[in-house]
Amino acid sequence: MELIINGEAINIPDHIKTAAALLNYFQLEDKVLIVEWNEAILEKSAHYDTTLCAGDRIEIVHFVGGG
Repeated sequence: MELIINGEAINIPDHIKTAAALLNYFQLEDKVLIVEWNEAILEKSAHYDTTLCAGDRIEIVHFVGGG
C-alpha cells in the first residue's frame, strides 16, 4: 500500500492496517510524537483504531532533545 508520509510516497507492507502498526513498523512506538492523518491530528488513543488506506497522507513529527 502506498502512503504519503511526511510528503514522500512510501510503499508499506499490506499488513500495516493502523496508525499504531505504522509507528511500530518504523520503530517509533516508544517516541514522543504527533501523528497527523489526512490533515487531522490523531489523539494517541486513536492510533489503534485509525485504519489506513492507500493514498492517505500521514505526517509524523517527533521531538528531539538537545541544546
